[in-house]
Amino acid sequence: MYGLRTEACFDSAHFLTDYYGKCENLHGHRWRMVVTLGQDELQREGTMKDMVLDFGVFKQEVRALANELDHTFLVEEGSLKPQTIEALAGEGFSLTVLPFRTTAENLARYACERLCQAGLPVVEVAMYETPNNCAIYRRP
Repeated sequence: MYGLRTEACFDSAHFLTDYYGKCENLHGHRWRMVVTLGQDELQREGTMKDMVLDFGVFKQEVRALANELDHTFLVEEGSLKPQTIEALAGEGFSLTVLPFRTTAENLARYACERLCQAGLPVVEVAMYETPNNCAIYRRP
């Protein structure tokens, strides 16, 4: 199997609902998203002949997703009162409401799904929430 890997970072805040420790409080991370592509065969024709994918295309898609998540408050849908969401949005805060608990594991899966929807042959996403700790999602 042939592979490519690139990474991008983004800063965002979150908290974990129904968690009984420090992470139940609002806090932020410098998330590092490491994305691995894989294919059994290289492309056979065109400008990407003998490539998995052009690195420029790959980096552009990964960085676009990182930019979308950068400097936003990642909120699990239903975890805050509607009035709180309205107040934060009314104050001009950037909110990204997601249909899952905003763990590193779920964010790795989310990134994988989003990049696959963009047509990338993603096989793995590692989502680092600290320099030493990451969650990994491998595409089945």
